[in-house]
Amino acid sequence: MISLSRITVVPVISECERQEALQVLRATYEREKRWVADGNQVFSPDDLDRFDVAWFLARRNREPVGVLRVLFNPPLEVYAQYGFAPVPGTSFDVTEFVKRSRVAEIGRFAVLPEHRGNHYIAASLMRAAVRDTLERGFTHYVTDIFEGEKHSPYLFHTRVMGFEPVATHDVGELNCPNRRITMVLDLKAAYQRLRRGGGWLFRYLTADWSEALHRRLAGQETVLREDTSVPHFADAVLV
Repeated sequence: MISLSRITVVPVISECERQEALQVLRATYEREKRWVADGNQVFSPDDLDRFDVAWFLARRNREPVGVLRVLFNPPLEVYAQYGFAPVPGTSFDVTEFVKRSRVAEIGRFAVLPEHRGNHYIAASLMRAAVRDTLERGFTHYVTDIFEGEKHSPYLFHTRVMGFEPVATHDVGELNCPNRRITMVLDLKAAYQRLRRGGGWLFRYLTADWSEALHRRLAGQETVLREDTSVPHFADAVLV
């Protein structure tokens, strides 16, 4: 059972917040997973001045516990250089995908090991990232996960969020021997799927959305909010 705890998520806009994010990245990407030699290199100080990158920091009772990065308009040609092998049954075309979509790469997701039992940390990071992504007018996420990795979010991504595996490749930016699975999420389709399900995750992810954003994702003029009792992500009290 998750004990009462306060989770806050903020966009990382200062050097102080970047240092907090680096605490999480050093603990996970460097020391635990050994995906990088120096965790300080994962989050460059230059990112603070970039408009095409957004980092989010989760705190539990003011302690940094999780991070997430969104890269807008990523250079998808880099993915092609990795040597895509299409997932059987799919015919993913990177060129056509870029033409018809506004794509953001979601990744650098990390939660401290001792806090991974609190699933609201990951949910809070996703809530902040998704809202920001949609308000910028982006329509799709692309991400890589490691096949067979102990803490892989593959099942959550596919069964809950609706990510679709489109390709695999063996190399990437991080030092991990596992094969990479590239997945794509249509944000509008994910919204409609979660809304039909009517579960807590939909209510939680969209709790602080404007009615205009709901209408845009629903594809209709009016959307009746199912539950307005879920608190704003910055003040979420989780039990």
